[in-house]
Amino acid sequence: MGDKVKEHPGAAGRARAADHPASVRNVVLVGHSGSGKTTLVEALALTAGAVNRAGRVEDGGTVSDYDDIEHRQQRSVQLSLVPVDWNGIKINILDTPGYADFVGELRAGLRAADAALFVVSASDGVDGSTRMVWEECAAVGMPRAIVITHLEAARADFQEMTRVCAEAFGGDDPDAVLPLYLPLHGPQGPDGHAPVTGLVGLLTQKLFDYSTGERKESEPGPDQLPDIEDARNRLIEGIISESEDETLMDRYLGGEQIDLKTLIEDLERAVARGAFFPVLAAAPAAEGARQGLGTVELLELVTGGFPTPFEHPTPGVTTIDGTPRDIQPCDTGGPLVAEVVKTASDPYVGRVSLVRVFSGTLRPDETVHVSGHGLADRGHEDHDVDEKIGALSTPFGKQQRPVTHVIAGDLACVAKLGRAETGDTLSGKDDPLLMEPWEMPDPLLPLAIEAHSKADEDKLSQGLARLVAEDPTMRLEQNQDTHQVVLWCLGEAHADVALERLRSRYGVQVDVVPHKVSLRETFAGKSAGRGRHVKQSGGHGQFAICEIEVEPLPGGSGIEFVDKVVGGAVPRQFIPSVEKGIRAQAAKGVAAGYQLVDVRVTLLDGKAHSVDSSDAAFQTAGALALREAAADAKIHLLEPVAEVSVLVGDDYVGAVMSDLSGRRGRVLGTEQTSGGRTLVKAEVPEFEIGRYAVDLRSLSHGTARFSRSYARHEPMPPQIAQKIREQAEKVS
Repeated sequence: MGDKVKEHPGAAGRARAADHPASVRNVVLVGHSGSGKTTLVEALALTAGAVNRAGRVEDGGTVSDYDDIEHRQQRSVQLSLVPVDWNGIKINILDTPGYADFVGELRAGLRAADAALFVVSASDGVDGSTRMVWEECAAVGMPRAIVITHLEAARADFQEMTRVCAEAFGGDDPDAVLPLYLPLHGPQGPDGHAPVTGLVGLLTQKLFDYSTGERKESEPGPDQLPDIEDARNRLIEGIISESEDETLMDRYLGGEQIDLKTLIEDLERAVARGAFFPVLAAAPAAEGARQGLGTVELLELVTGGFPTPFEHPTPGVTTIDGTPRDIQPCDTGGPLVAEVVKTASDPYVGRVSLVRVFSGTLRPDETVHVSGHGLADRGHEDHDVDEKIGALSTPFGKQQRPVTHVIAGDLACVAKLGRAETGDTLSGKDDPLLMEPWEMPDPLLPLAIEAHSKADEDKLSQGLARLVAEDPTMRLEQNQDTHQVVLWCLGEAHADVALERLRSRYGVQVDVVPHKVSLRETFAGKSAGRGRHVKQSGGHGQFAICEIEVEPLPGGSGIEFVDKVVGGAVPRQFIPSVEKGIRAQAAKGVAAGYQLVDVRVTLLDGKAHSVDSSDAAFQTAGALALREAAADAKIHLLEPVAEVSVLVGDDYVGAVMSDLSGRRGRVLGTEQTSGGRTLVKAEVPEFEIGRYAVDLRSLSHGTARFSRSYARHEPMPPQIAQKIREQAEKVS
């Protein structure tokens, strides 16, 4: 790793298309917003030689181009790919947003990567959401390492932050989270802060000085070695305890000096299989400098310790009809299996798809099969289509560098896949396959929108379709009850970005309107009504009279119509007309304009005229009878109640339960889960949880998650129902 590098190998330049999976490393950067991920990516690109000291990106771009696109993506929501080359290894660095609203981009990065680099700010520490991502990675055995940034902060303490990381990430084995290097400090400034100027390698006991902007190696003085002895011994013991050589620990405890090569090889193997999690330090280069502190060590860790794509098991693959297929990991000559991990729109080239190839080789101009399934509930149609691959390229900032092919294990951008959406599978047209989807967070914040103008209305449908094609964490709903178009988002920032994309990318201006909840009406008790529709205005008149009785039914029963007419008071041919009129009126509501449900309507009697009675007349009479029955009855307004499950840290259980009670919720029970968390189950009126996705994040400091599902409709409190009736009367 970094200890093995004797001197800087020189600018390696831009990353080209990989020719073998063993020469690829895919690493995703994880960390909260402001932890320094994007700055770290820039520093790694500079050290790797993709950017030179003069501020130029190879092939004519500028550092400011790179900075602009990367910082904009970091702020707004984008998963971005920056490929660099280090000692003949292509490293695909996936930079993810740190905001909780864009966890879908993070999950896409985790899907595309083979290892994760957790970026922790020395001044901010480890937040709850970062811990949760660590646990997700642990559940699937993803190799991980930790890099501590912001060491220039006045209160930064590398050793203390290493202890915090071991406590947060180490679980039952904190000795699996240990530093490979310790920082070297320069002289103290006027404020008493001593800047970090270099690193000391614990295994090699070498000093790496970055104070001049170039990494320089030297031997430590005799007075410096005792300072690292304890940390070095802990590291060696941690490595040996994870060694596959069971005799190594006995030899070490017996006093044998384990040679450096063995230690480094065991360390790399332990990191690659996700059993040991090294801690490193990094800082960006000063202006005009060539290397940022710790960047060489990080690049060496990635190339030497992180696994190749061969070691990443291929996600489950089936045929289109669901028959399992055994796909060998990274078989470049095998059947094509690739996945769209991100979709974006470029104003000049149209739709651009970031693709990870898991099997086979992807080439320009070949026809592939595009399969998309399983997201119909989010506004995505299932589809199976053939499309021609456009140009293949590898991105860097605003540039797209053409490549001739993409092998299994590598990532690249594909232009002009018109139907492919995020999460879709690309496979051979003669052998269509489907990859199992990755877990997508459920969007739980509703955003009701309307077109701003007639011109916007004409473009709205297409703009929304493109929007959800890019972002599978967004759900599009055309609510049949409220007649609203609703975008379900992950949070307020997610919603803001959606509106901005509609405006800037697709030229659609929309207005946000209050989100309506699907209310219902029902009868509280029995009631009777008489519908009389008698008119004579020359020619054929209109004559229909019917008498009905209405009684409530259990929830979920809908509308039940019963015919008890005797003696032909209402001719047989007009009884369906009465029912049709009643059902039409029930759909419109009888009190506040909401659909009537859960009642039995019994037709008891009526009158007809041999000439003037008609289908239309009896429909009108049926509606009038239902309205009269409602006028003499107590009508309940029914509100939807959701079953809510909240997974929250034990420290916040009391606050969450109190908050749910304040939302008219009924807590059904709690259940202790692993990781110091509790699952709280409750039933809460949907009126009260429209913004719960935002409020819960604030209440739990971003550490809680919740899910919701429709339970039933039930009567709402009289005082709230009265307010809604009054509002309905004002509108009418």
